Amino acid sequence: MNWSIEQLHAFVAAVNTGSFSAAARTLGKAQSRVSTAIANLEIDLGFKLFDRNARLPVLTEQGEQMFIEAQAVIAQCERLNSRAMTVQTKDELALTIAIDEAVPISIFETFFDKTAAKFPLLKLTILNGSRDDIAQWVDSEKADLGVLFHGEQLCDRLEFFTIDSFHQSLIVSVDHPLASIAVPNISQLNEHRQLVICDLQTQSRPISANCWHVDSYYYITSLVTRGLGWALVPEHIADSQWYSGEIKELSTYHIPDSLLIEMGLVKRRDKGAGNIMNWMFAEVEKMFIEAKKAKSKANSYAGTKT
Repeated sequence: MNWSIEQLHAFVAAVNTGSFSAAARTLGKAQSRVSTAIANLEIDLGFKLFDRNARLPVLTEQGEQMFIEAQAVIAQCERLNSRAMTVQTKDELALTIAIDEAVPISIFETFFDKTAAKFPLLKLTILNGSRDDIAQWVDSEKADLGVLFHGEQLCDRLEFFTIDSFHQSLIVSVDHPLASIAVPNISQLNEHRQLVICDLQTQSRPISANCWHVDSYYYITSLVTRGLGWALVPEHIADSQWYSGEIKELSTYHIPDSLLIEMGLVKRRDKGAGNIMNWMFAEVEKMFIEAKKAKSKANSYAGTKT
């Protein structure tokens, strides 16, 4: 068989976009070139990938099976290129890091202190945005590395590396009607407005039918302090001194959904990493491990003291 990676890219793009013309626009190529690549791939494989009798091409049974295989081959080729680029690359001259506004600020302030000390000549750009912003910036190569909370499925071009996970806290203002209920059940939560995290493309599933969607955990918490509703936010935000005395944490005992959210680093799968980026991966992971140990030790000390 003489199929090529270009043919696989055309095939996968056609499936993902729904037509040969849309695939051509996505790949920046003429439609005839995409159609020819797919036709030649079918000849090389010995069977049809698409049923072309409908207005838009529809995958055949064999095509559905090959789509899974084609995606896997493309992913492996991108990893191979990335590994080769990593071997070739030494110290980066410049990097752009995009950070979710909700990640623990203090840890990353310390991280950038260490980065400045270790790589004084590095030209660093730091972008701040929502989860959706981070993924889009890394995917479009506006940013080399992203730090975000992992919610919905990321696109296939991105790789996510888990660094830590955080529990979500149920918070209300100290004057909210729920504040007097230590362990609210779902019916009681449904009686009040919920403030739910969202971004441009996805919205988290609310518990309450009465809800507002907001794209910032910090803005959600500020609205909570004003008594506009209850919310689930990462524990480090609920524990922040900024909101001390203004919010109250309630039990999440009756909430059926998982209250863990993953935080990690994201990069394009087809991009290599030089010495500095590899150091960043290792250093961020180390700092969160150390922070978790310190918090566990502090909690144990507090428990012993009481």
